[in-house]
Amino acid sequence: MSKDERGHPSADPYAVRLSGVGKRYVKYDDTPTLLNSALRLGGTRRSKLWAVRGVDLDIERGETIGIIGRNGSGKTTTLRMLAGVTAPTEGTVSIRGRVAPLISVGVGFHDELTGRENVYVNGNILGMTREEIDGLFDSIVAFAELQDFIDTPVKFYSSGMWLRLGFSVAVAAHPDILVVDEVLAVGDLPFQMKSYERMLEMKKQGATIVVVSHNLNAIRNLCSRVLVLQNGEAKFLGPTTEAISAYHALIEESTRQTASSSPSVRRIDCELLGPDGHPTRHLITGDIATVRVRATFGAVVEEPTFVLTLSTEGGLPIYSDSNYLSTRPRVEEGQEVVCDITFRATLTTGSYLLQGMVRWGHDRDAISESDAVTFFVSGRHLVHGIIDLGATFNIEDSPDGSIDSAVVVEGGVGPDVGGMG
Repeated sequence: MSKDERGHPSADPYAVRLSGVGKRYVKYDDTPTLLNSALRLGGTRRSKLWAVRGVDLDIERGETIGIIGRNGSGKTTTLRMLAGVTAPTEGTVSIRGRVAPLISVGVGFHDELTGRENVYVNGNILGMTREEIDGLFDSIVAFAELQDFIDTPVKFYSSGMWLRLGFSVAVAAHPDILVVDEVLAVGDLPFQMKSYERMLEMKKQGATIVVVSHNLNAIRNLCSRVLVLQNGEAKFLGPTTEAISAYHALIEESTRQTASSSPSVRRIDCELLGPDGHPTRHLITGDIATVRVRATFGAVVEEPTFVLTLSTEGGLPIYSDSNYLSTRPRVEEGQEVVCDITFRATLTTGSYLLQGMVRWGHDRDAISESDAVTFFVSGRHLVHGIIDLGATFNIEDSPDGSIDSAVVVEGGVGPDVGGMG
């Protein structure tokens, strides 16, 4: 049975409860005009801006919850209310246990103090006694890898050094609830890996973790449930895989443009099919996937060309191909044509967009495009970039030039999707 703040038995299984939580800010809009400037009249208008509104979230003790959403969706504001950094304008936030927030680089640090002094200040803020900090000090500094800089004022630290020290102090405090924002993306890759492993350890030890990250593979591996926010409102709360699909559906809906059509092509649609032939928004690196483009023609078209384009979520082109050099049949008026485009998803962890098109005409200058389809790929451990080339590492032990023994480590593409991706 859990205990309350006074150590008495408590039947409440929840570490965090948000009920109807909302946060409103005052937005100041400057409206300078020539008349206002000449008469020195105030040209500022105030308006109300709800960063978060009507969010309900119950987190059980020992549960790991993710919060995802596009920039400006209210993720950080929600974490700030959860961590007690800011009070909600409406609703209630109930916390049971010691909270360690990592919601911005250097939170709780004073830039004029040294790293050593900030360890004690920040540790005290997190509820640790001086004796506890004394006993953990060496391990805190070692984890942060700042032995040579611990007596340097932190105003001379890089953002990565601030992060390493802040995270090290936070996890050393053995908090009941760890609140982590996208701040982990600031650190270098080795520290990201070490921090990720430490959070997994804390999870196994029963800590409650709330994490915001754009690294959906980390969210998928860490979290049992995920809250999806859009424009400050909760759009989905449930199992991680379903939440990631809901998130991509929202992205697609917010960025969707009406598929272009013409008298020659009345309608064009496209969908992504997984290895099992069913529609999906989630692939594993190496999966054989199919893009099904369905076009309804409103006129006779000679030899239409079907095109597939693939890009990152940010719009960086990755791949484009067509059936231009293959046989292309004549299409009659009113005819519906389905073109299946099969490919191997040799992509790394991330979100991607694909689009189907039909081109025709003498110079293939007439074009009709489908809506873009957004999907997520779970990539192999530690592979970065965009394309997974499946490199093979051949390590030989041959000091004299002869091959006495060799270790071959094959990369390849497949279902190895652990770690940070």
